[in-house]
Amino acid sequence: MEGKEISQAVVNRLPRYYRYLGELMESGVERISSNELSEYMKVTASQIRQDLNNFGGFGQQGYGYNVESLYAEIAKILGIDQSHNMIIIGAGNLGQAIANYENFEKRGFLVKGLFDNNPALEGIMVRGIPVQGIDRLEDFIRENHIDIAALTIPKAKAAQMAERVVKSGVKAIWNFAHTDLNMPDDVIVENVHLSESLMRLSYNMLRIPKPDRGGM
Repeated sequence: MEGKEISQAVVNRLPRYYRYLGELMESGVERISSNELSEYMKVTASQIRQDLNNFGGFGQQGYGYNVESLYAEIAKILGIDQSHNMIIIGAGNLGQAIANYENFEKRGFLVKGLFDNNPALEGIMVRGIPVQGIDRLEDFIRENHIDIAALTIPKAKAAQMAERVVKSGVKAIWNFAHTDLNMPDDVIVENVHLSESLMRLSYNMLRIPKPDRGGM
C-alpha cells in the first residue's frame, strides 16, 4: 500500500467501519458479507468493497470478512494499534471533557498533560492529571515525547500556540479553536468546528417533511 494515494473520503469512512466492526465483535459476530455489512451500516456493498480494496480487500469469495481480523487490519491502517502521547491546551470545560473521555485511551490516545494560562486552574486534577501552567509547555513536550496537541482555546490564541508546540516537536494538532490553522506541510492538522456540525444538522432538519399536526 505504500505510495498509493487514498482519497480523503475513503479515509473519513474508515473510523466508521472500525466502530461498526467493534459492535459486531461485541455481539459475537465472527464473519460478515459486504451485503450484510451494507445493510448494517447503510453504505452500499460496492462502496464497502471498493474502500477495502484500497488496502488489499481482506475478504474471501463466498465467505465474506472475518470481523475480528478486519477490525485489527483497520486499526493498523488508522495507526491505532499503537499509542500516541497527547496533551490538551486549554483546561476549561471542553478540555476537561476530552481528558475525562476514557475511550480515547482504548484507541491508543494517551493524555499525558493538561495546560492552561489561568492560575486558578493550575493544580486541579483531571483523571489524575494535574493542570499545569503554560510556561511548562515546551519542556513537557520534549520530556514526554508528545505526538499530538489538542487545542481547546480561544481562536485568537490558537495560531500562536500551534507554532509553539510545532517548534517543540509536535507533528499533529487536533484543533477545536474556531479558526483554521495553516501549518507546514509536515504538520497534520485536524480542524474540529462544532458549530459547523450543528449548522449542517440545522440545514438537514429544514429538509425533513413536517408532520401534519392537524388543527383548524
